[in-house]
Amino acid sequence: MHIDGSCHCGAVSFTAQVDPGRVMVCHCADCQVLSGAPFRAVVAAPCDTLAVKGQTKSYVKVAQSGNRRAQVFCPECGTPLWATAVENPTSVVIRLGCVKQRAQFQPAVQIWQHSELAWVSNLSSIPGSPQQQSFLPAAPTSAADVRSHES
Repeated sequence: MHIDGSCHCGAVSFTAQVDPGRVMVCHCADCQVLSGAPFRAVVAAPCDTLAVKGQTKSYVKVAQSGNRRAQVFCPECGTPLWATAVENPTSVVIRLGCVKQRAQFQPAVQIWQHSELAWVSNLSSIPGSPQQQSFLPAAPTSAADVRSHES
C-alpha cells in the first residue's frame, strides 16, 4: 500500500510502500516517553521505498537490549516520523500518527505489554466526545481539596 505523510508543520514530508498487515502497537516505556503517549502505533516499510522531502534530525536511542535505533523527527516542530537501525538499515518503522492514511490501518500485534498502562484496555468504557469538551472535574481550589484528591 502506498502511504504519504508529514510532520505537523509540513517541513518534512514522505512517501513509502507498506504492508498494512505489519502494523503494531508498542507499549514499552521508551515508546511511551518518546511519543508522549501511552503507546506508539507503527508500520514497517522497506528503506528503499521511503522518499523524503525536507531535512530531518535524529536521536540515537540505546534499547535495554543494547540495540541502537535512530529516532527520526522534524527539527522544526519535533514530530516523531520513523525509527530505523543506526547501521545497515533495511527498513524503517513509520509512526502512524504522521501518516495521512492512518485511519485505514489496524494493529496486527501489540508488544511490550508488560509496560502497558492499566487503563488502556478500558478506553471504550471511558466517557468521550467527538470534539473537545470541558467535562473534566474541576481542579482543586484549596490545600484541603488537594489532600482529598491525593487520598
